[in-house]
Amino acid sequence: MASGVGMRKNQTLICAPLMADTVDQVVNLMHKSKATGADIVEIRLDHLKSFDPHSDVEKLIKECPLPTLFTYRPIWEGGQYDGDENTRFNALQLCMKLGADHIDIELKAANEFNKFLNGDKPEKCKVIVSSHNYDSTPSSEELGNLVARIQTAGADIVKFATTAVDITDVARVFQITVHCQVPIIAMVMGERGLMSRILCPKFGGYLTFGTLEAGKVSAPGQPTIEQLLNLYNFRLIDSDTKVFGIIGKPVSHSKSPKLYNRAFREDGFNGVFLHLLVDDLPKFFDTYSSPDFSGFSCTIPHKEVALSRCDEVDPVAKSIGAVNCVIRRPNDGKLFGCNTDYIGAISAIEDGLRENGASGPVSPLAGKLFVVIGAGGAGKALAYGAKEKGARVVIANRTYERAKELADIIGGQALSLADLESFHPESGMILANTTSIGMQPKIEETPVPKEALRHYELVFDAVYTPKITRLLGEAQEVGAKIVTGVEMFIGQAYEQYERFTGLPAPKQLFKEIMGDH
Repeated sequence: MASGVGMRKNQTLICAPLMADTVDQVVNLMHKSKATGADIVEIRLDHLKSFDPHSDVEKLIKECPLPTLFTYRPIWEGGQYDGDENTRFNALQLCMKLGADHIDIELKAANEFNKFLNGDKPEKCKVIVSSHNYDSTPSSEELGNLVARIQTAGADIVKFATTAVDITDVARVFQITVHCQVPIIAMVMGERGLMSRILCPKFGGYLTFGTLEAGKVSAPGQPTIEQLLNLYNFRLIDSDTKVFGIIGKPVSHSKSPKLYNRAFREDGFNGVFLHLLVDDLPKFFDTYSSPDFSGFSCTIPHKEVALSRCDEVDPVAKSIGAVNCVIRRPNDGKLFGCNTDYIGAISAIEDGLRENGASGPVSPLAGKLFVVIGAGGAGKALAYGAKEKGARVVIANRTYERAKELADIIGGQALSLADLESFHPESGMILANTTSIGMQPKIEETPVPKEALRHYELVFDAVYTPKITRLLGEAQEVGAKIVTGVEMFIGQAYEQYERFTGLPAPKQLFKEIMGDH
């Protein structure tokens, strides 16, 4: 049984959409759904390659170990069925008569279907009237009107799915969900709509969809059941749950939710940590301004803009010119920004040098030539941290002007990235890549040719997906000590966790969680 099933703080159901060619395959998936932790299954009749309503529906209902929802989605609403409506209506009516717990009918067909039923509706079966918008998310007023039309069409349960053009679209759907007087399923499709699927228990949604396998989705952006239960602690989310998240673009690669949600669960802290794909940071902060949206980690490309949007900034972060952690103060709602990047990275690099034989009371970075690749938020943080430890700092960047700008601020040397190939004024240097070069999916990329790495004692890469990037693999081959982005990631997370929760960071747990990465 999936973990997290035993404890339950909400009534929102997890529904597994089942799409298969044959009835036997669907029955097999039903049992798998129950074992995985689903509460209900959606049987997509339109995906069956051959379908004999009388024998097949009876078998599907009889053999299902969970409550059922039957959907026979036509092509014109994003499904696979391309036959006539009468045949479809007959099949759905049969599902109702034979004991289906729910059936789904599209708003566009609901009036015709009601005429077809002519009041002959079993008490047990709840009718979901659904509407799907694959282009955008309408205004709050339009969504309100849509819900009213769905209710008027005889819905026991309202369902609509829209598409997120921007993550702020989800806020309008939350607003509708929380004020709806009848049971409601309200999803926002696509990666920018992910939080609608995870936070529906917080706002009172009837169900969310979770797939059995990653990628096998019935609509864009669906998480797996396993992710809902074990990554996001779905059963533990209630109306008081505080929302945290990693703000970035791209962001789906981030392991932060894995780290924080496991720690929240073990500490009994009522919070959830999400992937937040954000295009426009100021708009995001303005839209999600309630105290429930309590804190955020910031990653590429938002660290510098985040600083400009904070009401108060830690002096170190101000010096760096970037924040990677934003807290919404509970008393006045103001945003406080700080930077934990440099602590995590610099301490990981120092530990690496000590393992290599450095000793003594002063930092092993003191006097070293420290080359930072990248002049963005993380580059600034590392350059600042290295300078503080007494290193001589060199900034290399694709555009020389940006490198020069940062080098002038911290009192260092500037190079273009191309210059690094022939840059070796001394041996025993330190190299730190703070760009996304070499990150999944472009794992064959590297910022520095292998030959040039011979002059470095230690090479660090902030990228941690994959853990051993091409840069680190080649550095190892030429004999340099390597420090992975995982070490920096864990180090910077300690302080963020404490700021988010007010609890001591579970350092051993963080190391264990990331140990298998």
